[in-house]
Parts: sequence; structure tokens; C-alpha cells
Amino acid sequence: MERITSRNNSIVKDTKRLMASSSERAKQALFVLEGARLCFDVLNSVYEPAYVMMTQEAYDRYGDTAKALIQRSERAYLISREVADKLGDTGSTQGIFAVCHQPAPAVPTGGRLLVLDRLQDPANVGTVLRTAEALGIDGIITYRCCDVYNPKVLRATMGGVLRMTPYDAEDLTALLQQLKKTHRLVATVPDAAACSITEADLSVPCACVIGNEANGVSEAVLALADERVTIPMQGKAESLNAGAAAAIAMWEMVRA
Repeated sequence: MERITSRNNSIVKDTKRLMASSSERAKQALFVLEGARLCFDVLNSVYEPAYVMMTQEAYDRYGDTAKALIQRSERAYLISREVADKLGDTGSTQGIFAVCHQPAPAVPTGGRLLVLDRLQDPANVGTVLRTAEALGIDGIITYRCCDVYNPKVLRATMGGVLRMTPYDAEDLTALLQQLKKTHRLVATVPDAAACSITEADLSVPCACVIGNEANGVSEAVLALADERVTIPMQGKAESLNAGAAAAIAMWEMVRA
């Protein structure tokens, strides 16, 4: 492995830009994973690492698993602790990073789909992806959401994004018009007059839309929906966090 000891090395700077910039990630079709769990999850995914970077301590600690990740990668670099500290996006870095190729986009198939309409909070998006994988949702469609390869999203998914790659739609209404030919389209709304989600028809094939944290599902999408559903609440809260609402919606989908 090539050694990198300078914090000003061009590869270090390029990697840091990828971590910080959504536009840079899109331009290069790359993203950065940090930490042993996320990096080693690549070994059980379809993602391919362009290069990995790790300290000597990380290489020694993770042994055969670290070697397997290096063999899977196109390039590998042994970095100093100072370089790892510069790259680290967490309070105490484990000294291991994997820069991976973004996969080619593909519209998800399957009977249970979740659509995220302009979600902006990385914690919400990450939680939704993690929950979707856990509950067996078949696919995720995003539209003008925060970047799913944002480091905060990646950490919140706990590796889920590596096993359930969302499809980022350029024109959501056009995509949903096509999807309605095969799926029932359900939109979630904070409206007590809407059908209770516990009584709605969420049987497959179904696509359920979760809206923006502040503004909800867009009017254009609501106009396409076959049904509007709401989550009944007993307390005084006017609405639920988008991640919590999505979890409830997905649970109802899988039990329908």
C-alpha cells in the first residue's frame, strides 16, 4: 500500500471534498464511508470501492477483514493518524475510510415502495432507509431530498443504504404517473378527515408517499394519489416527525 502522511496530500484533499460536498459526490459519482462497520459492509453489498484508506492501527486491528476490503478495492493507502484525524467526520475516528462508486440508477421494482417527497433532514432520511431495510420494503424513491450519500445519512442508515439503494427521481409526477399503472398510490397527510392508515388499503402493489418535514406532500403528488391517509393521534401534537411517520406507514404496508 502507498503511504500518505501529509494532511495536504491531493488524495486527502479530494476525499475531504467528497465528504463535504454533495455536488462533488454527484460530479464524481463517488461517496465516502467512514468507520469499520460501514466500510466492511461493502464486502456484503454490490458497491465497489474505488480506494480505501486506513491507519496501521486499523490494519492491524481488523486483520483479515481489512485485507479483504483492500483486495476488493482498486487502490489502497496506508495513512498516518494525522491524516485520519483530518478526514474524520466523527468525534473519534477509527482510522478507516472507503471511497465507493455510486451505482447506476434504477427504478425500484416490487410490491411495497416508499416515496420520499423533498425530505431534507439527514437524520430522517437515514432513519427511513434503515427502517425500510429492516421491515422488508422493496424499494425507495427519493425526490429532491438531502443527498443519501451525505455522511450523516450514511451513519444513520447503519449500512442500510448499501443494501437498499434509493432511486432519485428527476421528475416525480411523471414517474408516479407511470407507477400508477401497476401500483396503488397512497399519500400521507396530517388531516383528520383523511382515511386512517390502519383502515386504508395498503395491500401490494402499493407506493406510499411521505412528504417534506415542513410542507408535507406536494399538491402535484396529492392530485395523483389514489387515496390520502393519516396517522390517528391521541395527544396534542399536530403532526409526527417524518421518520416516525414513515416507520408507521411502512409497518402498516408490510402487515396489510
